[in-house]
Amino acid sequence: MTDDLFFDTDCLSAFLWIGDTNILHELYGGRIVIPEPVYHELSNPSIPHLKQRADTMIDSKDAFVKTIETGSDEYKLYVELIRDEKGKKSIGHGEASGIALAKTYNGILASNNYKDVALYIEKYNLKHTDTGEILVEALKRKLITEAEGNIIWNKMLAKRRKLPANTFTEYLANRRKDV
Repeated sequence: MTDDLFFDTDCLSAFLWIGDTNILHELYGGRIVIPEPVYHELSNPSIPHLKQRADTMIDSKDAFVKTIETGSDEYKLYVELIRDEKGKKSIGHGEASGIALAKTYNGILASNNYKDVALYIEKYNLKHTDTGEILVEALKRKLITEAEGNIIWNKMLAKRRKLPANTFTEYLANRRKDV
């Protein structure tokens, strides 16, 4: 897989909050795209360590910030997604920018907010991943053990990251049933 990953804020910040971006480096170094609206969300002065950690990823060339240029195809889609039109639910700037860029550049949307993005994943036939699947990929590549995955998962939950199971082991068990 060589596609770029377009991260929304919740998925990227799950790793930034716990100060562990090594998995992202090993799996996707150089292919991590931080849409500019996501970078701005990470730049909240009340939580400066998120931006500092994102900047470290950028400085090491693991990630880069992608601007959505006014008038471009991705800009038109982005604006459509963030506007609350009659009969349509608007979504956040981070999710909207990730969707618009992933669609335009045929990349992978990295988002934990499945409830908000599911409609658009289907509508635009987007490839999608999330924190759980990133950890599964790390497990498959032997970058982590299941026990280490549980430690990472617990750290993310302790930082109030929303994950679909109480433990990584539970996530794996539920995933195996679905696959």
